[in-house]
Amino acid sequence: MSDVAAVIDDLREESDELDDLVGALEAGRWRTPTPAEGWTIAHQIAHLAWTDEVALLAATEPDRFAGEVARALAAPDAFVDESTAALVAVLAPDALLARWREGRQRLGKVLRDAPAGTRIPWYGPPMGVASMATARLMETWAHGQDVADALGVARTPTARLRHVARIGVRARDYAYAVRGMAPPGEEFRVELRTPEGELFAYGPESAAQRVTGPLLDFCLLVTQRAHRADLAVTAEGRDAEQWLSIAQAFAGPPGPGRPPKAEQPARDDR
Repeated sequence: MSDVAAVIDDLREESDELDDLVGALEAGRWRTPTPAEGWTIAHQIAHLAWTDEVALLAATEPDRFAGEVARALAAPDAFVDESTAALVAVLAPDALLARWREGRQRLGKVLRDAPAGTRIPWYGPPMGVASMATARLMETWAHGQDVADALGVARTPTARLRHVARIGVRARDYAYAVRGMAPPGEEFRVELRTPEGELFAYGPESAAQRVTGPLLDFCLLVTQRAHRADLAVTAEGRDAEQWLSIAQAFAGPPGPGRPPKAEQPARDDR
């Protein structure tokens, strides 16, 4: 199996796991607030449905996708929320679920059938097929975490998190650029371990700037699903320390992140 096919398979499995969480929810539960301010479970699934459709457009009709890029540039802080809210406003939960399922299946087929060397335009630089699938997996996992948190469900970390970690490491310089900051000139060493002790390492072993910690915690950090104060991710070196305060694995403007658990209001799950 090729690396591209393996990533697409992992994307399908990540989507199916989230589908298991929401597929049997009563309609009223879709209005449950999630940790993302102003977003319900319906918003989370709508966002994934919309982004899958935009990715499909980029892969199949790049000229039309250029119009989406122009719309994003015209309202960089609003177009994601507006596109998501538009779907929530017109689709009932069952229709929204069906639309997400159809869109992700169509995208998966297009990615799987894409010729070797295909480059897909995006809101940043064009991406290869494997990179696009990895980005979709990262978003699916991150928004799935919001849904799991809203439902009070503890998810078991899987080996698919290696994709999230990898894109988080590769996006290091982007996190600086999107804030108008110059990235460090040297590579970092990042060492992450699974609960079973498996090591995922990135960057030269001799690097002075180092980041270590659990794989899950690093993924929660770079997707801004948890505050660093609540995670066991450590840095050695001033530049590595700064990076952990701004890291983001997603495209677009810097996110607000999440406050430490100690500052979050108590949940009422009745």
